[in-house]
Amino acid sequence: MRQSSPWVPLLALDAALVTAFAALGRQSHEHGLSVVGILQTAAPFLVALAISSAAARVWSQPSRVVPQGLVVWIGTVCLGLALRVATGATAALPFVIVATVTLGVLLLGRRAVTSRVAGRGVTARGAVN
Repeated sequence: MRQSSPWVPLLALDAALVTAFAALGRQSHEHGLSVVGILQTAAPFLVALAISSAAARVWSQPSRVVPQGLVVWIGTVCLGLALRVATGATAALPFVIVATVTLGVLLLGRRAVTSRVAGRGVTARGAVN
């Protein structure tokens, strides 16, 4: 019997990381840490994360860095920035650079860690440790 993939909790973790990115950005720019403010900042990137995750079919391999992780990362950044600008917010070059690097570390780093942890639970023969 094959165990089901934990893609829903991992997608929720990705969403939490994107939200943390928004909260850290608001805090560093002294915009306040209200729930509404954080969600307003995170919303374009959360929508982009959902679309990118669907495009990458993350349910098949939610911890894979290549290609799923790369598609999710680049899609979240590009579409998130486009949605941010479309909703009237700014996207100055320093913000674009910080968003790209930070979301890359968070989204790809999560995949590297969770794939490593998942790999420890199975031996070469496929038996669970």
